[in-house]
Parts: sequence; structure tokens; C-alpha cells
Amino acid sequence: MSWLINSLQWYVLLLALGIIFLPLTKKLFGSFVDHGYPFSKTIAILLVSYSVFVLGVLKLLPYSWLGIVAVTVVLGYLNWRVRKKIQITKIIVFEEALFLVSFLFLSYIRGQEPSIHGLEKFMDYGFMQSILKSSYFPPTDMWHSPDPINYYYFGHLVGATLIKLSRIPANIGYNLILATIFGLGISQTFSLTINLINRASNELKKSISNLKQVVFGLIGAILLNLAGNLHTIYFFTKGYPNDKPVEFWKIFSGFNPTAYWYPNATRFIPYTIHEFPSYSYVVADLHGHVFDIPFVLLTIALLFVFFMSVKQFKIPALLAGRSNFEFQIPSLASIRSTLYDIRYTILFGFLTAIHYMTNAFDGPIYLLLVFGLSLIAYRISRNFFIFNGLVIFFFVLFSLPFTLFFKPFATGIGVNCAPQFLIPLQTFGPFLFEKGNCQPSPLWMMALLWGQFWISLAILLWTTRLKRTRTDLFVILCLAFSFILVWIPEFFYAKDIYPQHFRANTMFKLGYQAYIIGSIGIAYTLYRISHLRITLHNALIRFVMCACIFLLFLYPLFSFQSFYGKLDKTPHLDGIKWLETSHPESFEIVEYLNGKVKKQVRILEAQGDSYTDFNVVSSYTGNPTIAGWWVHEWLWRGSSQFPQNRISDITALYESHDIELTKRLLQKYDIDYVVVTTFEREKYPKLYEEKFIQIGRKVVNTKDGFGALYRTK
Repeated sequence: MSWLINSLQWYVLLLALGIIFLPLTKKLFGSFVDHGYPFSKTIAILLVSYSVFVLGVLKLLPYSWLGIVAVTVVLGYLNWRVRKKIQITKIIVFEEALFLVSFLFLSYIRGQEPSIHGLEKFMDYGFMQSILKSSYFPPTDMWHSPDPINYYYFGHLVGATLIKLSRIPANIGYNLILATIFGLGISQTFSLTINLINRASNELKKSISNLKQVVFGLIGAILLNLAGNLHTIYFFTKGYPNDKPVEFWKIFSGFNPTAYWYPNATRFIPYTIHEFPSYSYVVADLHGHVFDIPFVLLTIALLFVFFMSVKQFKIPALLAGRSNFEFQIPSLASIRSTLYDIRYTILFGFLTAIHYMTNAFDGPIYLLLVFGLSLIAYRISRNFFIFNGLVIFFFVLFSLPFTLFFKPFATGIGVNCAPQFLIPLQTFGPFLFEKGNCQPSPLWMMALLWGQFWISLAILLWTTRLKRTRTDLFVILCLAFSFILVWIPEFFYAKDIYPQHFRANTMFKLGYQAYIIGSIGIAYTLYRISHLRITLHNALIRFVMCACIFLLFLYPLFSFQSFYGKLDKTPHLDGIKWLETSHPESFEIVEYLNGKVKKQVRILEAQGDSYTDFNVVSSYTGNPTIAGWWVHEWLWRGSSQFPQNRISDITALYESHDIELTKRLLQKYDIDYVVVTTFEREKYPKLYEEKFIQIGRKVVNTKDGFGALYRTK
């Protein structure tokens, strides 16, 4: 039951953080029926993590357990100063129970296969380990010593902060972080959904029961966090080979789940990626887009609060429907209190900076959403430009501790299927016109990936045409924004290092956010059509929506079991236990460096290809090596020359018989320890190990005799 003890210990910390920051949460979400309670944990985690990050960048406070506690106490005191009377209602108790059950659910699931192994887990864990061993920031890249990480790592810093604060080992904390994100995703989506429908009910002057709120809230939570896309229609076909989609209507065969391979839903359109949260929770890579899920939900919720607080605008005629509903014209004082209320500009500037530092694409995405919603609220006016000018100013200000040390690796904006007459130009400003880069997506494929959102948008526009509330308008705008996001990669892409998959990352990042925003829209649309009169036309609308949701809900029934098996194993959360069996000599060296060497040191380790088990020691200890995963460093540094220039030196360090050359190279890279395992013996067949005894001393001699660790200083 160690998994349960670790989980509950972690949960108590999260509960305490949420309670401490509840006064600020209520101040931000005063109009919410639950005071925004599920968002209090996220607000706490964000403010504590960002504060220690800035203090670490300024070198004013070391990144330590004591420092994090001190920051938490100070921020807790400030919360106490702004406290308001908070009534603990049944809905708040339910939301806390929902978070706990969701958190324990995914903790148990990960306990079936907790290994920090496969896909890109080495990268994510290595970032967190490097951060954990840092005293100040920016943290060192564990695969390119001594340079700082040139990647959006703020989410990993948030994870490391929770690990350090809880004092739970990182190899267990990794899996608890994923469970935390899932629990926050479920509870925050539930809160946002019930508050949307509560506000709409008030506007429509219709009562809504507690049971109905819970039902729609749970549907929304499941849609966003567990559901898939309409690709699950392939459950009813013969299936198709990976990377070679066949039109589903050509291969119908009845219900055939054994022919369905769940990752195909994320690699459907050739040469692209289009993941969604449920897939992320299954494969358990702690990438930036996963860390950003609770932060994104917080932003959407605050955008809803902001949108509903603006008192002076009327719904534009194009969007108003026949109702032409107008809001009251306020006094000059109320205009000032709304338009010039600096709280929202600070909030959105701060949150978009968080998105940028966590998952770079998300910064511009949510800046664009802020611009869009404020445009509807303020129209083209002086107030619109002042508001968004301040948002951009605070975005730049709050992201500065990160951007000072970060070099973007996107080199321009490519035009997909550029017109032939523009290709000779090659570039025009930031735009690139590349010959051969033409990958239009078949419409039927796009419909299977995102059609559920398009259907929801069409239904919501049609069913609210006679009377459209402000909540309706907010959701319509969100669904429309989701629609725009999935179409952008059909025309443009951010240029990176990948030749054939040139728009994969662009579609991935934009499509991921389109899925999150659109899922909230589906849940709300379900609520709105529940009020329709019983007619044949309305029955057809309900049937279409229910058919979509049925297909979406099929996905987790098969994806989790495909990855984790029958879920009948005794769970444990130790993410590096697999290493003890698969590579015992590497495991012993990792245990020594993590147990006996507390500070961050520099190691020599064989350089390996991406997505392999090479560089496990640097990843699992956070101690930087000279060069690590090839393609990843190529992407982060913008050129293959960065890892390439170091490979010959690593080869010489392991194979050269020249003692003086070896000493010079060890000094050049300031190496403290040399790792020798089966990976080094495989990579460097002419390995000359004896020289390391002459240069330094052996501090670890592994039990199987295949591994050793040498101290060089």
C-alpha cells in the first residue's frame, strides 16, 4: 500500500495549499457558485513556483525546501490579509472529493506501469532532476553541459517545486505530478462547466437542480480529460495499418475493438501530430502541454469572469440573433472600473507569460483569445488598445526571467502549399515559401479529429438564434476560436528542424488547445439543447450530439487497458525500478550519484540517439553530461553542429590512449565523474578504461562487473 501512503501524503500538501490560497481564489471568482474552489490549488502552485523562480533567477533566494516554505508562508500571510468569509458548501465538498478520487484513480493507474521510460520521459525527468539540483536559475541542460536549458521548462519547475516541498523522492513524485494534473483537470473542468450553466440558467430565468449541475459538470470533465475524438468510429471497422489510414466507410465490419490501435487517433493525418489530454494521461510524458492543462483551464475560467464583468457592451448584431439583446449603458465610473481595472491586464499578462514559459505556443494562443474576447467586449476603441497594450506589457514583464536566457528555435512562419510564384522569393519578412512543403489535410480526416466541435458550434448558433445570452456568446466565441486554431496549420506552420513533418508541431500545439477549449463548448451545448422543446427537428439534434459523445467516450475504455493491461497488478509508483532489472550497473551508479553526491556535478557519459535508453544517468540524476540525445539537442539549439562538435571529444575521452589529451578534455568540460556501463562499452568498442584509474579513482564498482564510476577530481 506504499502507493496509497505516498499519494495521500502528496494530497495533504495539495489540500493545504488550496486552503491557504482560497481567500485570493474567492476574490477572483466571487461570482462563481463554488467560489472557484478547484482553482485554488492551481493558483497556489503557480504563485509559489513563480515566486521561487524569480527569486532564483535574481539569485536572491536559493532554490531549497526552506526557501519554498518561506515563500509559501509569506504568500499565505498575504492571503490571510485579504480573507473573506467563505462558506463551505456541499458543492465545494463534492469538488474536493472529485479531485481526490480522480487523483487516486490516475495514481493507481500509473502504479500499474510507473516506469519513467519510453517516449520522451527521460527528457522530462531529466529537466526536473536538473532543476531539483539547482541552487539558482536558469537550470543547466543535463544533455549539453554547462549551458542552460533552452526549452520551455516552467512546468517542469512547478513539478520540481512540488517534489521538493513534499520531500517525496522524485522517482515517485513524477507519477504523482501526472495524477495531480489529472485531478486538477477533472475538478477545474467540472467547476467551469457548472458555473457556465448556472450563469446561463440565471440569464434564461430557468432553474437548475443540483443533480443536473453535477451531471453536466461530470460530462464536461470527462469530455475534456478522458474522451477521444471521432476517430473511434474505426472500432466498427477492420482497422488499418499504422500511418496508412483507410476511409472508414470502405472497411465497415461491425464492432471490432481488437483491430483498433489507440495511438492512431493522434497520428491520423499523415506526417502530423494531433494529441489530446486523454492520450497524454495514458502515455504519461510530462511535457509542457500536459503541465499547462490546469493553467489553461484557469485562464479560460478567468476570461469568463472578465467577459461577464464588462457592463457597457451590447452583443454585436451579427452574433446577437433575433433577440438583439443589449446590456445596460453604465456610468462613467463603472466604465473606468471595468475598462481600466488593472487586475485583468495583470492577470492575463501573467497567465499568458506562464503559458509561454510552460509550452511556448500556448502564450500566443491565449494572447489571441484575450484579444478576441476583448474585441467583442470593447469593439475597436481606445479602451481596447489600452487594455491589450497593458496585457502585452505584463506578458513581456512576467516572462522576462525566462526569455532573458531562452533563444526561440522556430526560425520563421512557413506557408503551407505556397503559391508557385512566391517560391522563388523564399522569404518575405517572417514568412517562408519552401518548395515541396505542401500537405493539405483531407476534410474528412479533419472532421473525424475535430468534427464534434464544429457540430457543437453549428448547433449552438442555431438553437440560440432567437435568444442569445452573454454566456452563449462566450461559448460560441470559444468554439469559433477552437475552429480557427485547427485551420491555421492548413495555411501556416512554425519552421523547425523536421523536413517531412514540417507542420507536425504546429498542428499538435494548436490542435491540443482547440480540443481543450472545444470540449468545454460541447458540454455547454448539451446543456442548452436540454431545454429544447420535443420536436422531430430537436430530437435529431439531440441524436447527433449523443452519437458524437458515444464515440468520444469509447476511447478511454480501450486506451488505458491497451497501455496498462488488465489493471490487476500490485501498484507501486517507483519510476526508476525498471532500471534495476534492465540495466543494473546504471541503476547502481544512479543510486550513488543521487544518494552520495548531493550537489550538481558534471559527468561524462556516452552520447546516444533520441528515444533510446542512452543518457539514462544524466537524465535520472540531473547531472549534466557533455552531449545527450541527438535530435533533441539539435532542435533546442537550432543546429546539428551543437551536439556534433562535441561527439568527437566524447569519443576521444573514452577511446584515446593519450593520457594528456584525456586530461585536457576533462578539464575543458570540467568533468567530475566518468560513467562506464554497457552503454559506453557498446558505443565505444575501443574503450580504454584503465586510464581513468591513472587520472582519478574508482568510486563505484558495480556488482555485475559491467559498470564503474570514476572520480576525476
